[in-house]
Amino acid sequence: MKKSDAVVWGVIILILFPFFVFPSVFNAYQELNAAHGYLLSFLKFSLLATFGECLGLRIRTGEYTRPGFGLIPRAIVWGFVGVTIKIAFIIFGEGAPVMLKTMGVHFSNANPADVLREPGFSWLKLLTAFSVSTTMNLFFAPVFMAFHRITDTHIHRTGGTLKGFFTWIQVGQCFKEINWFDFWDFVLKKTIPIFWIPAQTINFMLPEGSRILVAAVYSIVLGVLLSLASLMQKKRH
Repeated sequence: MKKSDAVVWGVIILILFPFFVFPSVFNAYQELNAAHGYLLSFLKFSLLATFGECLGLRIRTGEYTRPGFGLIPRAIVWGFVGVTIKIAFIIFGEGAPVMLKTMGVHFSNANPADVLREPGFSWLKLLTAFSVSTTMNLFFAPVFMAFHRITDTHIHRTGGTLKGFFTWIQVGQCFKEINWFDFWDFVLKKTIPIFWIPAQTINFMLPEGSRILVAAVYSIVLGVLLSLASLMQKKRH
């Protein structure tokens, strides 16, 4: 293990330790999450999803960051994405169950989305969670993923600097540099049906207050899986 690994995992343990040892810390987090959901969504994705990218870089190159990687710009983008995901969770979490109701699915509650707030498991809850995940990943996810490709390209083109990040994004140039075939063939065609739809179906079966956190953790898992797949592909060649 490198010294950098020990430092990174030591910091993670120090951050997580109080949540498991002191109930008051976890309770304070829950209160903040309920009162300031958008701010907490920004922070969760800014920290966790960016860490996922750093972990992916560590797997591919042996380093958590490097010149041009743009750690702070990536954290800002992920924070913004976290807010949009929070919005998408509300829109699709409430709208998809209503869609099922218009299709003839019977809900005992006046608000069909309430089935996702009920404890335990039911087939109706699973169907509803699946409908939320499927509609969100078909209608929202491709737009967010394309936006993320554009911002990643912008960060790369501006050398990963904070000053460069806040310059005007040359969207046309970014479009030319993005591998859209890979975006379609792997990101959309494979990760959405194989990973994101099943993963978010499980997520919407969980308590409402934990879904954004779980979604941010999913980004870490996906970052690791993509990096491992990239290494395996290189070995084949």
